[in-house]
Amino acid sequence: MDVSNTTIFVSEFIGTSLLLLLGIGVGCNQTLKKSFGFGPNWLLTAFGWGFAVFVGASVSWQSGAQLNPAVTVGLAIADNDPLTWKHVPIYIIAQVLGAMFGAVLAYLLYKKQFDTHDDPKNTGGLFFTSPSVPSIPWNILTETIATFVLVYWVLSSSPFIAGTGDSAPQFGNAALGYAGVAFVVIAIGASLGGPTGYAVNPARDFGPRVIYSILPIKGKGSSNWGYAWIASTGPIIGAVIAAVVFNLVFQ
Repeated sequence: MDVSNTTIFVSEFIGTSLLLLLGIGVGCNQTLKKSFGFGPNWLLTAFGWGFAVFVGASVSWQSGAQLNPAVTVGLAIADNDPLTWKHVPIYIIAQVLGAMFGAVLAYLLYKKQFDTHDDPKNTGGLFFTSPSVPSIPWNILTETIATFVLVYWVLSSSPFIAGTGDSAPQFGNAALGYAGVAFVVIAIGASLGGPTGYAVNPARDFGPRVIYSILPIKGKGSSNWGYAWIASTGPIIGAVIAAVVFNLVFQ
């Protein structure tokens, strides 16, 4: 069953919006000093993003709950079907726009906390990723490995048919449903997220980075566009490698 472009767009847009609202929200809750959740906790960050993925994926099942251009590309390569590739641009556009909208919602929810925060220059990290130690090849490698883990799990654990609603997990690891991918994202964050903040999703990084650049946060810092391409390139490379390995192993 082929799903219409409209259904794909709306489903992916809503799912990605919720993903970024909750994901950015957990960072705002810990970082902005007038928030009741103030106090950095990396494990809470990992759990917050993991359950944000669970919520976003659960409501976007009609489109296959991809929510990530890297996942979309990996699935298209693994599927190798013209019908799959036909939908790829719609998925990616919806994901980027959804990420932007989710970032706006997170900002609006915490606007008063942003207004009273005493370190606005360093609020960019709430919206986009940056490396703890800048090094182009190693930063790309980190994002490549982390995204490989995510995409390979998705490919090997779900009988996904891209562009259809027939993507609910049926067997193996995916018997956990969308909670399964939440656990994977938590594991990636807790284990692999330290070097770069684990973008593992070009839309998750690029969309909020655009929004941060135009938000009226007084005294805010740079959007660090010099790093943006790394946060997108690494995940795509990881997704391509995951799809190639998957096809070699299973097909």
